Amino acid sequence: MSKQNSDEKAPLLPKTTQHEDEARTENYCGASFYGSVFNLTCTIVGSGIMSLPATLKVLGLIPGIVLIMLVAFIIEASIELLLRFSKAGSAVSYGDVMAHAFGKVGKVVLQITIVVYNTGSLIVYMIIVEDVLSGSTSSNGIHHTGILEGWFGEHWWTGRAFVLVAVTVIIFCPLMFFERIDSARYISLVSVGLALVFLLVVVGITVYKLVDGSIEMPKWFPNVIDSASFFKLFTAVPVIVFSYICHYNVHAIQNELGDSSQIQAVVRSSLSLCAVVYVMTGIFGFLLFGESTISDLLSNFDTDLGIPYSSLLNDIVRISYAGHVILVFPTVFLPLRLNLDGLLFPTARPLALDKKRFVLESMGLLFISLVGAIFIPSIWVAFEFSGATMGGLLAFVFPASITLKDSLCIATTKDKIVSVSMIVLAVFSNLVAIYSNLSSFLLS
Repeated sequence: MSKQNSDEKAPLLPKTTQHEDEARTENYCGASFYGSVFNLTCTIVGSGIMSLPATLKVLGLIPGIVLIMLVAFIIEASIELLLRFSKAGSAVSYGDVMAHAFGKVGKVVLQITIVVYNTGSLIVYMIIVEDVLSGSTSSNGIHHTGILEGWFGEHWWTGRAFVLVAVTVIIFCPLMFFERIDSARYISLVSVGLALVFLLVVVGITVYKLVDGSIEMPKWFPNVIDSASFFKLFTAVPVIVFSYICHYNVHAIQNELGDSSQIQAVVRSSLSLCAVVYVMTGIFGFLLFGESTISDLLSNFDTDLGIPYSSLLNDIVRISYAGHVILVFPTVFLPLRLNLDGLLFPTARPLALDKKRFVLESMGLLFISLVGAIFIPSIWVAFEFSGATMGGLLAFVFPASITLKDSLCIATTKDKIVSVSMIVLAVFSNLVAIYSNLSSFLLS
């Protein structure tokens, strides 16, 4: 019995090497529960919230809300499986769990997936900030004025390329030098606060217009009239999956927790908060604009809303959310740089001890993201293709595959049934979404 109790109380993390000890801050005592919740919530909320009203436009109000809640439960189940296999195998990262199940190849595949997915996420963030400042053009050719263009008119310094470069140099560059995710806890707190400001203003505007009687009855269910409209429904699934993915940061947050056993509570708290925010954003954003809802909700806030102080409220909504997205940057950039370094230098000393490598990799990743943001036309394109490929792998296919492989012999029959269901759902919905996206792209 004493041996069993001793094993249960053994720390999850193995003994650190000398290099790892040197990389740690001497007086660091571990992250707090609330700081970890804010960091994980910040990782989840990200930019996916912007397209949730558009998904309700595609699916209808009731199926859209159901899907948002359902994906939250499935994501929680996939993280629970991941953490259970991590604990059983004494793994300290997502890559370690994949390595235990599928060897070195599995770890490399995961690292490539995270690098591609997180690079896509950073590109989305840059596009959002650029759209807010310099404006955007929707798929039907309508130009939506940005804040700088609205305040100062059209100039070379309010154009897309210049704004992206300026924002990258002035804002994103200083945020890429965090070495530990817990160091970003206060930034994450402010980021979540700005997202709530955005949500509260949207809710306030919608309630005002509801009382005023100027909002039309929403579409409760989708309009399916042919095969094309049916397949289009599946394009909403990857967008919602994209908005919940946080698997690449769960282990980093657990490793830094003062009490690593709290990670399940951190995950549930963060997912619950995000689900509430997502449902409210989807409902009130869709109610506010109805069938005029654009894939990038911020682009809707460039016209007269028909209420007092419309221009001021438009600016508050766009600036608060752009600020939120900017401050999400460190929680996505840290795992991106770490996994890239693992791919390029798997046997090198810790990245925190090699400043030259640290800076060069950071600058390279930032440059690639900037180039991608300049050439990718809209966030909906990035959401659909990123969510329908790498997002499905990270959230469902990899955790389910680890469970089905069951190299540690701990999976139950229920776990395997859930895992098969995850893979079937992810593969089917994502293939249909990719087919629908490509068809729309080729026909446009």
